[in-house]
Amino acid sequence: MVRHGAFAYTWDLVGDPSAAARFADLGIDTVTLQAAYHSVRATTAWHPAHRVVHADHAAAYFRIRPSRWRGLRPAVPTWGVDDEDRFGTASASLAAAGLRTEAWVVLTHSSALGRSNPSLAVRNAYDEVFSYALCPAQAAVHDYALTIVQELCEQYDVPALMLEACGWLGFEHASQHEKTSGADLSACARDLLSICLCPACSVRLELDVAELAADVRAVVDRELQEGIGAGSNLADALGAPRAAEIYRHRQSVISGLVREAAGLAGSRELLLMATDDPQVTGPDVGVEVAGFAPDPAAFVLKCWDDEEAAIARMKGAAGRTGVPLVANVNALGERPSELPALAARLVAAGASEVRYYHAGLASPARLAAIRAAVQEVG
Repeated sequence: MVRHGAFAYTWDLVGDPSAAARFADLGIDTVTLQAAYHSVRATTAWHPAHRVVHADHAAAYFRIRPSRWRGLRPAVPTWGVDDEDRFGTASASLAAAGLRTEAWVVLTHSSALGRSNPSLAVRNAYDEVFSYALCPAQAAVHDYALTIVQELCEQYDVPALMLEACGWLGFEHASQHEKTSGADLSACARDLLSICLCPACSVRLELDVAELAADVRAVVDRELQEGIGAGSNLADALGAPRAAEIYRHRQSVISGLVREAAGLAGSRELLLMATDDPQVTGPDVGVEVAGFAPDPAAFVLKCWDDEEAAIARMKGAAGRTGVPLVANVNALGERPSELPALAARLVAAGASEVRYYHAGLASPARLAAIRAAVQEVG
């Protein structure tokens, strides 16, 4: 049997005594529940007390014990209902409905912490700070991420943690009113702008960082100002040796963070949101799944784009690793009626589990599509 789960926010459950039963009625056995999360505005169609939640900043939805934190510490939420332990309250209601809870943990995405600690954020080749993106090569960020994992494992008996943003976020970010599309930046140029050259990364990269930064600026400026494309990938733009060193550095930091998180998690599963491409930065970290160590319990692959591309990505990853694969499918897309067939194809392509995004945000038609997908796959 394939394990089926759905994503949910704590505010979908806390204060709504019918929410857990509504999720269970989908036929899923697991809820991937927000434990630490970035800012967002979300609808809550079913909640008896509110219809729109505006989470102004990244926050922890578990109980904060001040004595356990040094340096960076997540903020607490002030929106929704008043409950200092929203994750605990929500997971208890899920357990009462017979549902398994896995903690959904966003580690390095926090505009609030990045703005107040710019020296710890991603810094590009133009010496510009991406305040929404904490750099995991920074010791303080590394400690912050591991403290989140430790606190969740010490306080809650969850069987699994799903790690999002367990690495670098890059240029792509839906922030403020986004006004970057008109520059016609290619995917490669965006990847070049995503290379972090903060002090910590500069020390760990075995490259002439000043020369690298100058070359990145030159390639990006040629594209922006002269219309000369940056190339297909970082190897085209910077040369294969330098691209390989950037990938080595990223994989080293990400795998080190996962290794230490696994040590804190003990017998709990760690599910890593990932993309099988070391050039990628973002909430789904770019890694080589074939050579990644230590093995997570599963790689979670986002399958939100074109169906054929998603199937090819799943087949490709399944052919490159024996680690189980979880298909993260979007129930909020333009054609929810196609969700059951997509889920079935992804399982046939190599996925051993499916997670549906997102039960709390879904309309009645989309909830019906999730229910149908669970029944279709079995």
